[in-house]
Amino acid sequence: MSETIKPTKTALIVHADMSVLSAFQSSFVSKGYVAILARDLPTALLALTQHFFDVAVISSRLAEGGDGWPLAGVVHLIFPKAFVGVLTPETNVLTLQAAINNGVTQIFDASSHPDHVVNTSLGSQQTGSTKPSAEPGPSIH
Repeated sequence: MSETIKPTKTALIVHADMSVLSAFQSSFVSKGYVAILARDLPTALLALTQHFFDVAVISSRLAEGGDGWPLAGVVHLIFPKAFVGVLTPETNVLTLQAAINNGVTQIFDASSHPDHVVNTSLGSQQTGSTKPSAEPGPSIH
């Protein structure tokens, strides 16, 4: 008897704060995803060479002066159908421009609850669209 093999869904979470990473990991795992965690840019780039990602949630501010915006752009280039969300402490014109330039699907306030971010990103995946709104460019939550 043959069994249907269900593909594994994988999420990349990049944030300098281990407690934030842990909260996102718990939320993604509870939804059936494998969560790959990175606290810095080099670790995240290494993960991109070793895994296929359906979702990425990246902090705009990484440790050691790292900037999450270019990383979001790299994820978008490598996995164009993936949901790419960025956590940012402020939303202004420069933030929106960075999001547009880097192919970000959605911007979230850095204080957003992990469950909200995960549910929004997975909702976008289930509808088959990486753009949750009809508006061009990223949406803000």
